[in-house]
Amino acid sequence: MFANLEDVVDRFREVESLLSDPKITSDQNRYRELAKEHSDLTEVVAVFGQYKQVCTDIEGNRELLQDSDPEMKELAKTELPELEEQQGELEEQLRLLLLPKDPNDDKNIILEIRAGTGGDEAALFSADLFRMYSRYADRNHWKVEIMSSSETDGGGFKEIIALISGERVYSRLKFESGTHRVQRVPDTETQGRIHTSACTVAVLPEVEDVDIEIKSSDLRIDLYRASGAGGQHVNKTESAVRLTHIPTGVVVSCQDGKSQHKNKAQALKVLKSRIYDQMLADQQAEMAADRKNQVGSGDRSERIRTYNYPQGRCTDHRIGLTLYKLDAIMQGDVDEIIDALITDQQAAQMSQQGG
Repeated sequence: MFANLEDVVDRFREVESLLSDPKITSDQNRYRELAKEHSDLTEVVAVFGQYKQVCTDIEGNRELLQDSDPEMKELAKTELPELEEQQGELEEQLRLLLLPKDPNDDKNIILEIRAGTGGDEAALFSADLFRMYSRYADRNHWKVEIMSSSETDGGGFKEIIALISGERVYSRLKFESGTHRVQRVPDTETQGRIHTSACTVAVLPEVEDVDIEIKSSDLRIDLYRASGAGGQHVNKTESAVRLTHIPTGVVVSCQDGKSQHKNKAQALKVLKSRIYDQMLADQQAEMAADRKNQVGSGDRSERIRTYNYPQGRCTDHRIGLTLYKLDAIMQGDVDEIIDALITDQQAAQMSQQGG
């Protein structure tokens, strides 16, 4: 299973050597690529080193079992089960480390939340979900920047789009794409009936210029006045921007910033991420058989989770996980769900590989 790990160690040493080469250090893009590769290989090489040492220790202890010294034999007999347990744990760790990596895991994300069925209650739930993700971001020391939003009079959001940046954001939030359903009694419900509403969440990897190129000739740019709450907040200049990508028909509007230049930059960032997400979806559609085994295919029509307020229950339908800690979850305590989703995906990958 680990036959190619010596090659990984050789590559690690080669990359280390290249990183100190003046020709490489003067080429920022190449240096960045190699530094990332070095970072990706470091843990594998370290764990493989521990694994080889434990294998050597096991071999040594097995030889000592044949020793004529009773004390040495007893010592070896005592240590051997512990070493074999370590060996099993390190083998499992190496299997996980050798699973195919998602190239987007290190990226920041564009988070898009939209109210679905349920009217005002769905819009309020959109705001609740955005607050949940914002608090989760705070726990991880990530930065949240609202790029575009459409508020309702009741304090909800018809739509809100935000950039969340930090360390490996996509790796943690990529399984959140889908339909999120809420069951609760709205404040306006006089007879105490439980209503069901829904929101859709899209998690798109933030796209760098090297990932996708958009020709200016493929863009239609429309400028208009931003709509606001009235009074001094109404924009008297055409600072709002609508971008249309002609080849794909993808349209993005941005009006939150007071600067036309900033709104255009924000809209372009969202546009690139949506087109990139569309490209990924097309690629995944070609591998439909594999997608059945993947957690969170990214299909926004799929109902992935239910938040039941009367029972204080949150259920992720993809993995059959139910937690009775809804208050904590809505405050951003979602690691238990995310960890379970990641573990489930890893198990599916290992099963596909015969691991």
